[in-house]
Amino acid sequence: MTWKRVATAVVLIPLVVGLVLWGSTAWVALAVALIIVLALFEYFALGDAIGQRAYRFWTATCAFLLVYVQWLAAIEPTYQLAGGLILHREVGGLAAGLLGVPEAFFVFVMGVAVLTLWTKRPLVEGLPAAGISSSGLLLVAFPLTFAVRLHGLGEQGPRLLLFALVITWVGDTVAYFVGRAIGKHALAPHLSPKKTWEGSVGSFAGSLLVAVAFTRWLNAPPAHLLAMAGAGNLAGQVGDLLESAYKRSAGVKDSGGLLPGHGGVLDRIDALILAIPVVWYYWTLIYSPGM
Repeated sequence: MTWKRVATAVVLIPLVVGLVLWGSTAWVALAVALIIVLALFEYFALGDAIGQRAYRFWTATCAFLLVYVQWLAAIEPTYQLAGGLILHREVGGLAAGLLGVPEAFFVFVMGVAVLTLWTKRPLVEGLPAAGISSSGLLLVAFPLTFAVRLHGLGEQGPRLLLFALVITWVGDTVAYFVGRAIGKHALAPHLSPKKTWEGSVGSFAGSLLVAVAFTRWLNAPPAHLLAMAGAGNLAGQVGDLLESAYKRSAGVKDSGGLLPGHGGVLDRIDALILAIPVVWYYWTLIYSPGM
């Protein structure tokens, strides 16, 4: 029901905004880790529904490791010298020097190998367990860790993360109400019958309006903010449809029931899973401030 959606948003949004704007990157990393684990367990419940039991706790452990290495990367000071030479100073001693995203994935692979070969699970479960565990880490956990990297981008970082959140929230909200009011043409009826092209266009327009509002708050040309908002919105809509495909595959309506009016955590963050990395990559690779 709409009132439940609104009530949940009224409670959660101020907490999230406060954490993003005034919390340290370490606190954001802890919050992201908690959200990832909740979303992972909902994702694994979808796997259970089709007979694919994941290595839940090992995958969750490696998700924490991914958050940690992304936090290390976020707090690593970077210095640009005359002539464009960039120097990095390692933080955290040996851990910062040895751990990175590739190493975290390798640790996960080695753990899956051990679990597959030396646990008492029936061998017939080996391939499905490895598959659902790997897809959870790759499709849910890893993209969300970019929230930590985004928040750690200096003074602009918290505002950029908030930008990614707001374009998604506003886009989802506009899509919901526009779709209910005037939606007639189904966007992807085989995945989500209630999503319409009218709602999708409204979502895109809503995100562009957010970009206009952020022109006074983010130090970037308006054209880049509009392009970043548009790219993030499209990625978010793809993420939303992707999660709908997962639920269709499992034969369920919602990924969980933790958030009244919204379903589960995965239902609430599905668009952010792709929107946040797209904002990160746009800012660092396309706009590239100071490079």
